[in-house]
Amino acid sequence: MKNIDKIKSDISDVLELPKDIVMDLPKITMIGNIQVYIENHKGILEYSKTVIRVKYKDGIIKVLGNNMLLKTIVSEEIIITGVINEIEYLI
Repeated sequence: MKNIDKIKSDISDVLELPKDIVMDLPKITMIGNIQVYIENHKGILEYSKTVIRVKYKDGIIKVLGNNMLLKTIVSEEIIITGVINEIEYLI
């Protein structure tokens, strides 16, 4: 499977295409520590005011904080607001 990912990465470089789209990787954008925008997710696994776990192709993104709220959830995008303390990738 890693060879396929390498080929996809190389194709992305040659064609100057975004790796997140070609390789189905999550794209995370933070605004300070008050908002996190996650693209290319595969669903919510856990949701509380202090922990939100989001599935992606190869693992889980764990967002830790306080007073967190899922502001927007659509098929490929999530917006989390609150006080974001930490983001972990779990493979």
